[in-house]
Amino acid sequence: MTPCGLVLSVAGLIGLLLAAPSVRAQTTRADTARSYLERGGGWLKKGELERAISDFNLAIATDQRLAAAWHNRGLARYRQGDRAGALRDYNQALQLSPRHVETLLNRGVIFLEQGDFSAARRDFDAIIEINPRHARAYLSRGIVYAQTGAATNALADFTHAIKLERRLHEAWAARCGAQAQQGQLAAARADCEQALKLAPDNVVALINRGNLRQAHDDLDGALADFSRAVTLAPHSATTWNNRGRAWLLKDDYERALADLNRALELDSQLPAVWDNRARAWFSRGEFTRALEDFDQALRLDSRFAAALAGRGVTYLRLGRLAEADADFARCRAISGSLPPYAEAAWRAAQERPRK
Repeated sequence: MTPCGLVLSVAGLIGLLLAAPSVRAQTTRADTARSYLERGGGWLKKGELERAISDFNLAIATDQRLAAAWHNRGLARYRQGDRAGALRDYNQALQLSPRHVETLLNRGVIFLEQGDFSAARRDFDAIIEINPRHARAYLSRGIVYAQTGAATNALADFTHAIKLERRLHEAWAARCGAQAQQGQLAAARADCEQALKLAPDNVVALINRGNLRQAHDDLDGALADFSRAVTLAPHSATTWNNRGRAWLLKDDYERALADLNRALELDSQLPAVWDNRARAWFSRGEFTRALEDFDQALRLDSRFAAALAGRGVTYLRLGRLAEADADFARCRAISGSLPPYAEAAWRAAQERPRK
């Protein structure tokens, strides 16, 4: 596993719109719709989502061509967790105002969260064509590139976002992760520090710096960063997973299991969490439980090379040598080699006579 995993976030990209006043005199119906829109915007800023949606509904019922009302209702629905409803509203807003960059950005974020990277990139590309100086569009497109393995393009977009808006701390944090994945650890650390200088509570930067500290065997420093991230983002499975992994490396298996269990409560679909918990069970000598967790990690990601290596070593401990050989062969086919600990275990098994 890469010690400094890329951690990216699309949080903070979504904003409220208010309809621009027209130069010409407004009809009574248009004025009424705008009044509902502005009152709904006030509720939205206060976090009163149901009241906001109620007013946006009234604005839309009064004037269905008021694109800002569709956009803002989409934003309120997004904040409620209703991605499908938000997407429908953004689509309608873009039917009415197809070149509105904030709506394109918001819709692109939903596509990105859903893993529809082609659709997300189309929206971010459209923003950049409309406004080549839109820093957050470059940041968002960089995240798409990073998620699809286009590391060079991701790094270029993050760098351009920083050039356009040097105080955009999310771009510094994202570039930190991208540089770490390319092995540029000193540059990555500098980017993390800059992100945290601009925004000390940037969770992505804290996690990335924690990963960098962990890669340099500064486990206490990593735990400090991960603990801060857990405090700031207690509902993020990633933050708990990172701290659980650090506790595991500190040989504190009870704390590791507590954090990894919490991560799984929050999101049971992350293969890395199952892999880490399997290693905690293994370290405690509970090989059957370790095997169950490695199995689940591989059900979620059949090409998870680290989990194949870990499961292979677990099979060795359970005396299931043929299954261990099969996992090691698959791991080599995917990543080119075994991790050193797995290679050593495999060689030791080869030297023992087989029944």
